[in-house]
Amino acid sequence: MKAEIKDLDLPELLPYRCTKENLLRDRGLFIAESPEVIRKALKRGYEPVSLLMDRRHEKGQAADLLPLCGEADIFLASPEQLTALTGFSLTKGVMALMKRKPLPEAGELLSRCERAAVLENITNQTNVGAVFRSAAALGYDCVLLDKTCSDPLFRRSVRVSMGTVFYIPWTYLEGESPAYVETVRSAGFTAAALALREDATPIDDASLREAKKLALLLGTEGTGLRAETISACDKTVIIPMSAGVDSLNVAAAAAVAFYATRK
Repeated sequence: MKAEIKDLDLPELLPYRCTKENLLRDRGLFIAESPEVIRKALKRGYEPVSLLMDRRHEKGQAADLLPLCGEADIFLASPEQLTALTGFSLTKGVMALMKRKPLPEAGELLSRCERAAVLENITNQTNVGAVFRSAAALGYDCVLLDKTCSDPLFRRSVRVSMGTVFYIPWTYLEGESPAYVETVRSAGFTAAALALREDATPIDDASLREAKKLALLLGTEGTGLRAETISACDKTVIIPMSAGVDSLNVAAAAAVAFYATRK
């Protein structure tokens, strides 16, 4: 169905005004923004429920999306209506409500990978999205998150990742630390904790790049990885720094570490 929006209170439009994204997640849904990101999701087999767009894009930058959306509802609106509905100005003018895919189990995912990023208690959506983008660009095969991390399919994470969350396999780890470290190690990975420790191995050490299977564990801003997580790992690694700086933003640190330890 394709329709011009006349009533902003249509039930079908409620997901676009939803500010509690965990409610969408619990229904097996997520929102993707911008034509480029939506194209990537469609190419990776994510199924659209509906598409909301500035009517000016119907024959413009989003014209190619319409035939790709199958039976999904298409809602056309003015920029003013979009702002009133979503609560913010849509710079790209297109959003899609999409169905989530079932997540693999951690062990099954790890069996197919040689480089894994493991995220612990990273709740900032921008950082989660940036880590996924770096992982995709720098040769990491998958991302695993503990249950305290922000959802990679929350809107800001998807946008910051430039849609790479659809290309990098990911899942959640069961249990708490240090049990999930053992899940990684039992899959044949060397578990390396990125942390500030005096006895830490420099991230550019040859043994890290030469490891057949390497899992790099990254913690939240400020406190970093839990002490029990670090203790459960095979190695503690550090990015050598100068000028009195002792740490980087976790997204920047991930990019450096992924590059230094890629296969």
